[in-house]
Amino acid sequence: MYCNFLENGSEYAKQAVKEDDAGNYDKAFQLYMNALEYFKIHLKYEKNPQIQQTIRQRCSGYLTRAEEIRAILDNGGSAPTSNGGPALAAEAKVKPKVNTNPKSGEGKDEEDPERAKLRAGLDSVIIREKPNVKWSDVAGLESAKRALREAVVLPVKFPQFFTGKRKPWRAFLLYGPPGTGKSYLAKAVATEADSTFFSISSSDLVSKWMGESEKLVSNLFRMARDTAPSIIFIDEIDSLCGQRGEGNESEASRRIKTELLVQMQGMGNDDEKVLVLAATNTPYALDQAIRRRFDKRIYIPLPDLKARQHMFKVHLGDTPHNLTESDFEHLARKTEGFSGSDISVCVKDVLFQPVRKVQDAKYFMKTSDGMWYPCDRTQKGAVKITLEELDAKGLASKILPLAITRADFDKVLSKHKPTVSKADLEVHERFTKEFGEEG
Repeated sequence: MYCNFLENGSEYAKQAVKEDDAGNYDKAFQLYMNALEYFKIHLKYEKNPQIQQTIRQRCSGYLTRAEEIRAILDNGGSAPTSNGGPALAAEAKVKPKVNTNPKSGEGKDEEDPERAKLRAGLDSVIIREKPNVKWSDVAGLESAKRALREAVVLPVKFPQFFTGKRKPWRAFLLYGPPGTGKSYLAKAVATEADSTFFSISSSDLVSKWMGESEKLVSNLFRMARDTAPSIIFIDEIDSLCGQRGEGNESEASRRIKTELLVQMQGMGNDDEKVLVLAATNTPYALDQAIRRRFDKRIYIPLPDLKARQHMFKVHLGDTPHNLTESDFEHLARKTEGFSGSDISVCVKDVLFQPVRKVQDAKYFMKTSDGMWYPCDRTQKGAVKITLEELDAKGLASKILPLAITRADFDKVLSKHKPTVSKADLEVHERFTKEFGEEG
């Protein structure tokens, strides 16, 4: 499938060059950007180093020309063509990049092609659309939400609060068992914060090429500073920053950790508005120096009774059901020790229970509005008929499942078990006593 990304990118690039030569800069710019998007997706799947390098070189040239066109369009002018025209320059990758970042304040600075290539690779980690997860969607964790508001929302909305020695928190480590909502909390931050949000995993920063991984880290922080206020979220940070000196540690891993330490140390300047938010399931696996860089280390525990009750409501949403408040309390009590992920899986299973009843039903009842519902044979108005027979009669669109009941949940919960062990909890509780704080 990834071959299509390369073919589509090449086709867009050809069209972009054609429009560029014709002076149709609006169309050319959009086509260049479309080509870059397809090339970046292809790079995630391409395994051949030579092909990767070729694509990166092409992207660098196209990105350079796209930035120049954007500068031309912003200024309302036109660019002189020479040496075969601007499109040929894009193909040959001979023109320097014009930095038109409105937040950088350096509109005429030039950027070398190598940095442009690295920035193009990191551009895909910027979350441009809000995940639509609000603070209210996150059950419990009031201490963690309050601390993140202080670091993310208040400095942007009320900068006058942070004067003198009062500075917002600059680095958060969220740790806890798997499935407790660390990444979900990060999505809420991305939604609520009026900031550029970078979502990073180890695959975005690790490269086979000698020296490129640390350059990616350096450019990531430079991009974050250029687009400040911004947030860098590093999921599963332990995969990047394990204990130094371990036998299986590679040279590339040591260089990444060193560069990350340097960059996080450099974030203390008064004029920088970059927050680092990281999550891990194994906090003891983190390098000690990296751990010290996080001024807030917050434990994200298993949800309590009220949080579990809220989660059942959120995951059910507006799906038809007849559960009462006491039913939700019953479910919360019954799921002691469940993580947020465990509850999500259970509810997803429950959502299919009415569908299964429709498939297995031997009797249906027709309502006054012409809709058909599965029912018991003893129910008044029951008609002996199956789903397949109703479908054969052309009534597929008239069949509806019943509302979800408490019995559906009880049936599903009898088969589900919590995935977090007591030993896992003891490890995190011990880490909290030594280094962290309750969320």
